[in-house]
Amino acid sequence: MQRLIIGLCTTIALALASVTTVHATDGTVPEGIFYKSQQPTQYLAADLLLKAKVKGADGEIFGDIEDLILNEYNQVEGVIIGVGGFLGVGEKRIGVRYSALQFSEKDGQTVVSLPQATKEVIKALKPYKRARPPKSFLQGVTERAKELAAKTSETTKDAYEKAKKQVGPALEKAQQEAGKAYEKAKEATQQAIDSAKKATQQQQ
Repeated sequence: MQRLIIGLCTTIALALASVTTVHATDGTVPEGIFYKSQQPTQYLAADLLLKAKVKGADGEIFGDIEDLILNEYNQVEGVIIGVGGFLGVGEKRIGVRYSALQFSEKDGQTVVSLPQATKEVIKALKPYKRARPPKSFLQGVTERAKELAAKTSETTKDAYEKAKKQVGPALEKAQQEAGKAYEKAKEATQQAIDSAKKATQQQQ
């Protein structure tokens, strides 16, 4: 089970770290890039690791996994566990080596534990230090707004192109019918003018 989880985390990390630009203007989906569905041997970090409750030496839950620690090769080296606090207030985040975690199954659920985590050890640990500060609330909101704007723009463009395709044939047909009607009206008008000229000439 632990090997599967390690493989899962490594795969997710590599996928998140690698950004591939695909130039497919015709809508053709390139091979070997996207997953259609979850395979039996695949696990999702959000289901198995992230937000998972972690039990300590006494078997009690002392925190939950909030993030993954990756090395320079995008391999999972550890996790960030939030301990203490209430609703995120006063919470301390500690870094734990991935190899120290133990995984087991109980009642169909995966149980994550850290046997070395006693109350004394957790209290003595200093908070995990980041090399870079986390994104501010404003940065997060700004990025989300840009993402939403981009999605809205793309959706609007797609809707326009779809409407254009649907209306196109009808518009073309209407233009053809209008052209025919115009020619008929033009012909009828010319006939009326010719008839009027003849009638005038006869009266003279």
